[in-house]
Amino acid sequence: MDLSIVKNSGEDTGRKAQLSQEIFGIEPNDHAIYLDVKHYLANQRQGTHKSKERAEIAGSTRKIKKQKGTGTARAGSIKSPLFRGGGRVFGPKPRNYRFKLNKKLKVLARKSALAYKAKENSIAILEDFTFETPKTKDYIKMLSALSLDNRKTLLVLSESNKNVVLSSRNVKNAKVTTVDTLNTYDVLNADNLVLTESTVEKLDNLFK
Repeated sequence: MDLSIVKNSGEDTGRKAQLSQEIFGIEPNDHAIYLDVKHYLANQRQGTHKSKERAEIAGSTRKIKKQKGTGTARAGSIKSPLFRGGGRVFGPKPRNYRFKLNKKLKVLARKSALAYKAKENSIAILEDFTFETPKTKDYIKMLSALSLDNRKTLLVLSESNKNVVLSSRNVKNAKVTTVDTLNTYDVLNADNLVLTESTVEKLDNLFK
């Protein structure tokens, strides 16, 4: 699959980048994508949620009324979950939501996500570029030149570029990442994927 390489000004360079069939041309595996996205979202959870059970509530433990003769149910403590201000039954406790995922499955999921973007013709290839200084205006101008200013975009760089990252930080629906930190969730969450020339080469070396 060949795609035209354009400058960040939107001009066509006249050159083409070849996307590997082993990455962008595979049959996507939906279950692998599901597991990798679930894995990513689970890892984002802090797991610090906590509610107090009846043993942890501050309050008296004296019997609040006699056992019989009241016409109502028995009650042993004001800390009972049945009363307002009482402890919670089976409330959330701090826990770790992380789980293990095999490396080969993660690679398959990322390749499947990239293959979906290729099928949807939602990939643009940029000539390698940088910004002299961090300027949000320059990043917006670049997206506008690519006709992506109203789309949710993910720019994938071969290596971290501080000026580009800082330029994109205040742009709504725009995210910048690197090949090393690329994940399935971000790829699928974006409407359009923007890759640089060196990124395509690095993806080939990483996933082949």
